[in-house]
Order: sequence, then C-alpha cells, then structure tokens
Amino acid sequence: MKTAHVVLLHRRQRALVLLLGCAAMLLGDPAAAADRAVKRLEEISAGVETLARAVNPAVVEVVVIGFEVSPSGRRSRSLTRTRSAGSGALVDPAGYIVTNAHVVEGAQDIRVLLTPRPDAAAGQSSVLKAGGAVLPATLVGLDLETDLAVLKIADGDYPSLSFGDSEALRPGRLVFAFGSPLGLENSVSMGVVSAVARQLKADSPMIYIQTDAAINPGNSGGPLVDLSGRIVGINTMIFSQSGGNEGIGFAAPSNIVATVYQRIRDEGRVRRGMIGTKAQTVTPALAAGLGLPLDRGVILADVFPGGPAARAGLRVGDLVTRLDGKPMENARQFEVNLYLKEIGSSVSVETLREGGAATTRITVVERPDPAAMFTELPDIERSLIPELGVVAVSLSEEMIRSLPPLRGARGVLVVAESRDATSGDSPLRSGDVIYALNTSRVASVDEMRALIAATDPGAPLVLQVERQSRLRYLLGIRP
Repeated sequence: MKTAHVVLLHRRQRALVLLLGCAAMLLGDPAAAADRAVKRLEEISAGVETLARAVNPAVVEVVVIGFEVSPSGRRSRSLTRTRSAGSGALVDPAGYIVTNAHVVEGAQDIRVLLTPRPDAAAGQSSVLKAGGAVLPATLVGLDLETDLAVLKIADGDYPSLSFGDSEALRPGRLVFAFGSPLGLENSVSMGVVSAVARQLKADSPMIYIQTDAAINPGNSGGPLVDLSGRIVGINTMIFSQSGGNEGIGFAAPSNIVATVYQRIRDEGRVRRGMIGTKAQTVTPALAAGLGLPLDRGVILADVFPGGPAARAGLRVGDLVTRLDGKPMENARQFEVNLYLKEIGSSVSVETLREGGAATTRITVVERPDPAAMFTELPDIERSLIPELGVVAVSLSEEMIRSLPPLRGARGVLVVAESRDATSGDSPLRSGDVIYALNTSRVASVDEMRALIAATDPGAPLVLQVERQSRLRYLLGIRP
C-alpha cells in the first residue's frame, strides 16, 4: 500500500513538474525554473510525509466481534454473529476514540489496534515496523442519526487529534484520509474537498463532506484531516458501482462530530430537542401549488397535537422565516438548530400565515427516539433465549412509553430472531411481546429462562403474545 501511494505521488509530481516546466519556458530560463519546481514539489512531499508521521499514531484500527440484526422476511429481523473491522481516531489523550456507529453497532467484543509511536520504532532500519498494542475498548455510546460512536480504552497518555472547523472548508481544499482500508492499517490517501454540504436524503438533518480522497471498506470511522492535521471529518461511506473507491467518498463534518462526541461523553447519548413539528423545505413548485408568498424557506408540514408548537398556536401550513432571529433557508437548518438547543429552553419562532407575521416563544422538549432503545445489545448471551430462537429484552417503562399502546405493562419484547438458535424455525417475530408461558405470567427475560428450564424436553411451550395490538397463542416445543 505504501509503495502504491509513493508511485501515485510520483506520478502527480511528474505531472506538476511538466506543467510548471511548460510555464517556465514561457517566463524565462527553462532549466532553472524546472529545478525550482522540482525543489518546491520535494518540499511539498516532505510536508505530506511529516503530516502522516504526526497523524498516524492517533489513528486506530477497530476490530469487532458481535451480532448483526438484519431483515428476515417482511416483518422479522434475524441475528447472526459477525466479525468486522473499521477505523477510528483518538481525540483525547485519556483514550477516547471517535468512530462510526455502523462499525460497532451490536458489538459484543471491541478491540483497538494502536499505531506504534514514532519513538517506539526509533533505531529500526526496516520499513516493516512492529505492530502496535491491542487493547479492549468499551462503547461509551452511539448515535444512529449521525452514524457516530465513541469508544474508551484504558486510561493513558495517548497521541490524539484535535477537531478543525468544517464550516471553513471550501471545494478544492487538500485533505487526507487515514485508516485501515480492507484491513491495511496505517494507510493514507490524498485528495480534495469536492463539496462541503452534501445532503444525501431530502430534508435529512445530516450533511456530509464529499471528497475524492481514496476511501474504501475499512476506512469507516477514520479521520479526514486538513493540512494542519486537524480532523475536519470522519470518513463514513462511499458511492460505488464496483464496491471500491471511485472518487466519491463522504465524511461527517467535524463540527457535527465534535458536538455528538461531547454529548455522548457527557451523557452516553445524544438528546435532541424539538417543538413538535415536521418541517419541510419550500420549493418553487411547492410554493406555486400552495399559493405561498415565498418560493423558498421552511413550511410546517405537520404540527403534532398536544405538542409545544400546537399549544403555542402554530398550525400546519405556517411558513417559518426565522428561528431565534436567524433566517431559515431549509428544513435541515431548522431541525438542526432546534435539536442543538438545551432541553427546557425556549426559542423564538417567526412565522407567516396568510400574509400576517407573528413571533411566538416555544419551549423545547426532548425528541422521542424509540430506535435508541435497540441501538445497543449489551449482553447478548443473557438476552438470547435459544429454546425460542429469539433475542429478547424485559419491557421497561421507557419502552412502553415509546412503543404503540400495549395490552400489558409487564412482559418480554422480542428484539430479533437468532439464526444460531436451537429451536429451528421460531413462531415468534421481532416486535412481539410475550406475556405468559403456558399458565405462568412472564415479567422478565430471567423469568422466561427459568420457566423454560423447568419444563421437560419435548413438552409444549404455549406463549401468549401480543402482535400488532392483537393477542394470540403461539405453540412451540421445548428442545
């Protein structure tokens, strides 16, 4: 990988020398100008080498043994054991690491391969360096909306990287992608910023930096750095028809990463604010069809009944012109500015309705996030019920509040089916709530396990289950 990178760099050098040499022939002594161009390029190359030596020690490879929840049929999910790898960046000398959520989601065991410090390799003459230490890591928290996660390794004094200002980036700026593509640790690639705010889904609150720096599977979670070695993005995904790099990569902007990192570190998760609305970006076609006075900005497509905005008098169809005095240009801007607000604070919302302007103060509340309950499976061995072929969790009050209305207040929620189960095809589906086994009520996974253990092999297991708000009995056989 290193040789290939040097060859690529030399090709770029030769191309630049050729261009500068042509210019030199027009401006003066060709030989002297060409020599100056070569010297300048050698200085640039040396600068890139220095940058790589400074950044690499803070870049890690993340190896994960875990479980993957995947679709299985129209309404079911199944669970399989997996081994995967990605990259990460040390952002605090105490051992905090930022990576992608999809790298560690469902992890049961996380190992981090450190890069040896430059002084650890002092005195070695071989270009092949000894591998770094392998340390266990714990998952501090993850955020699916931004696809970011924070890990922690044992306390120490580790090399780390600081965050740069992603809003200062402009197309054409040189950037460097670090990580372990396809498991090839300590790889670096060079490119430019292709675009600074790619929105991959309409009205999504998440935007990305687009770059042509080579990013491949395994780079996920690694840092995208600027010429000063500061993190300006976390490499997240690529667009590819072949499965490999085609020059279209995307990184989460560092300003978003820094905010998510700090909130996960402080609270273990990201709490987002809302006022009980669904915003939509106004387009010229939308404005023409609805007869709006503005052909751009933000319209409220929904105002949730009983929510803060509804109580304050906002209505569906209101145009939002400003939030806390800041002009609102699109729905993403509106949503992001809201969820960065402190829970319990208030915001000033300026609206237009039938030509009349109004300003309303609205209290920010925490946005419900049902998916957050299932982003982590902290103890698969305990949650797995092999006799039923499922992974399940005990119902909590938080789950009951977030789920559709249930018939019971205590029970066991099926999170996924397990392909490793001993029971073969299971009649249960993810989302089912189990209330009873045979004639005994069930209030927790531990109770379920104990009841099954007390049943003779070959005996029937009759489950009372709620599925899609309807009760039913499902029959299984004790293996």
